[in-house]
Amino acid sequence: MMASRRALKAVLIDLSGTLHIEDAAVPGAQEALARLRQAPVTVKFVTNTTKECKRTLFERLRRLNFDLQEQEIFTSLTAARNLLEQRAVRPLLLVEDSALEDFTGLETSDPNAVVIGLAPDHFNYQTLNKAFRLILDGAPLIAIHKARYYKRKDGLALGPGPFVTGLEYATDTQATVVGKPEKGFFLEALRDLNCSPEEAVMIGDDARDDVGGAQNAGMLGILVKTGKYRPGDEGKINPPPHLMCDSFPEAVNHILENLLGSK
Repeated sequence: MMASRRALKAVLIDLSGTLHIEDAAVPGAQEALARLRQAPVTVKFVTNTTKECKRTLFERLRRLNFDLQEQEIFTSLTAARNLLEQRAVRPLLLVEDSALEDFTGLETSDPNAVVIGLAPDHFNYQTLNKAFRLILDGAPLIAIHKARYYKRKDGLALGPGPFVTGLEYATDTQATVVGKPEKGFFLEALRDLNCSPEEAVMIGDDARDDVGGAQNAGMLGILVKTGKYRPGDEGKINPPPHLMCDSFPEAVNHILENLLGSK
C-alpha cells in the first residue's frame, strides 16, 4: 500500500483535543505547526464544531499564538451551510447562539428542515418536540455531526450524537450527517487544495471521527493521545490508525521524517 502512495501534499489537522483543549494549547503545538509550515505541504484545519463560529475559533487559536489564517479553517458548520444552500431549505437551527454567525443571511422563518448541532441551552423537551413534529411532517433532519461526547475542562460531556439518534429513533428516519467522519466532509475539505485523498494525512484525537473517517476517505490517519483519547480507542476502528502518537508535535516529527519522501 505505501509503495503506491503519492508524495504528501496536504496535512489536515483537528483543533479541539489536538492543538488545544478549550483555552490551553497542547504543549509544543505552536512550534510544531511552525515546523510543519516549513515543509512543502498545505495545511488545513478541519473541525467538527457546532458550538463556535469560524471567527471565534480563529480568534481563540490566534490568542494561543497559533500561526493560521481564518480561510484555512474548514468546519462542519461551513459544510452544513453549503448543504442548506444547495437544498434551498429554511432550517430550524438547534445550535449554540455563538454558532449562528455562520448561518447569517439564511431564511429561517417557517422552517422546513431541522439542523442539529451541540446546543445545551436548546436541548429541552419543548425545542426537541418542535423538531420532532417538523421531521414527522417531512422536514429533513440534518446533523452537523453525531459525536457521542467531547472533552471539556470539567470532564467528558455529551455531544450532539445522542440527541440526533433520539430524533432518528422517535421519527423512524435517518439524519443526513455533514461533519466528520463522513467521507464527503473530508473530500470537501480537500476540494480547493488540488489534492487527492492519497496525498493527504489527517491528525486527530478522535479514533472514529478523525482517523477512521479520513482513512475511509483514502487518507492516512494519525491518532494523538491527547484530548478525548482513551486507551483502547485505536482498537475501535478498522483498519487501525496508520500511526499513534503521544501528541501533535510527535505527529509532526513523524510526517517530516517519514512521509515527505527524499528531499
